[in-house]
Amino acid sequence: MSQHTPPGHIAPHIPADAYQRAQATGQPVVFVVNDTPAGFPWRRVLIPFAIAGAVVAGGWGLVAALCWLLDVAAHTATVIGGAAGPIGVGGITLKLARAKGA
Repeated sequence: MSQHTPPGHIAPHIPADAYQRAQATGQPVVFVVNDTPAGFPWRRVLIPFAIAGAVVAGGWGLVAALCWLLDVAAHTATVIGGAAGPIGVGGITLKLARAKGA
């Protein structure tokens, strides 16, 4: 029974003189296989940019959340100041918000 290699897979060859010399001397035959792709290593470049992009997006999200929090705090202070009216301490009166009619 003969064994066939699947299509597209070629068995590695060695020249006949190197094979006969290895058989005669008992010297091992070493196969060097270069399996590194010939193109540009895109993964090595894209991963740092993806991480940097995620950091930038997270930073903008943090800034937006802080702006929203300050906006809510300002509205809350305005509502409380308008409802409370003037505040007086020791004869000094501080009016926190203008009256609606004024």
